[in-house]
Amino acid sequence: MTNPSPSVDSRKPTRDGVMRAAEKIAVLLPQTPLLPLELPSGETVWCKVESLQPVGAFKIRGAWHRLTDLSTEERARGVVAVSSGNHAQGVAWAARRLGIAATIVMPIDAPAVKLDATRALGAEVVLYDRPGGEDRDALAAQLTAESGATLVHAYGDPWVIEGQGTSGVELAEQMERLAGGPPTRVVTPCGGGGLTSGLALALPDAEIVPVEPEGWDDVARSLVSGMIERVRPGAPATACDALQTPATFPINFAVMTSRRLRGVSVSESEVRAAQRYAFSKLRLVVEPGGAAALAALLAGKVTADGRTAVILSGGNVDPASFAAVISAD
Repeated sequence: MTNPSPSVDSRKPTRDGVMRAAEKIAVLLPQTPLLPLELPSGETVWCKVESLQPVGAFKIRGAWHRLTDLSTEERARGVVAVSSGNHAQGVAWAARRLGIAATIVMPIDAPAVKLDATRALGAEVVLYDRPGGEDRDALAAQLTAESGATLVHAYGDPWVIEGQGTSGVELAEQMERLAGGPPTRVVTPCGGGGLTSGLALALPDAEIVPVEPEGWDDVARSLVSGMIERVRPGAPATACDALQTPATFPINFAVMTSRRLRGVSVSESEVRAAQRYAFSKLRLVVEPGGAAALAALLAGKVTADGRTAVILSGGNVDPASFAAVISAD
């Protein structure tokens, strides 16, 4: 009988874990491109294009690392995940490839392109009322309790954190070749902190800057106060659905605070401007949440210092919505 994988509660993410995950990812997927981009200020930043992953986002990394570490018995019981769409597709993609049943809890207001893609990958989608305040984590806990499935959390999971950090391993290798050295600063979109904490583990010598939408800056506020803060009631609507998380988890917060990270927030108009800039300069389709880090650089809220990299984390956007953004003045 195969031993079950260690519990989430008993395991901490490590840089060794990131490197082990990177070995698994390297066998499965080619590296995503690293492209130079000149800012209006004349400075050059390096764009890690995670929007070109098979599922259109970096989330495939953490999902693959997590699911491939499940025991035979755990795989037979299936997995449950909670996501607005990108983690959903990452888990569904990995589960289909490994022959594992996947149930994904998704908000009723998730972009149709993300809902459709998740179902097309063979996952069962269970909807919850995000606008109405329904507790998605409670629903996921109920589903796992009923089925015995393994919960694959979008960011509060050590395997997921390590898997997301593999983007930093690739980034460092690519910048050594193309930019003359590893990154000195990495600007990244941030929701719950899975990618941010993974990058912090992968790149101990680089400054990691998490970027959130205005009003959804719970991670930035938490890093200032020294305790986990939740998104305030009445948070404004945002197109950055991938970054709408109510609060980070202790496992992420511990990594981020150990590196003394500081975050910034960007407006909706700054995000749209970044989407347009990525499309006009690089011909890339980047979703709102995926463009948040670039928005911070373009708005001057983060400066390009030395060898600065920016993560374009996802490209799963409704075509009509994207067309409206890039055609606006």
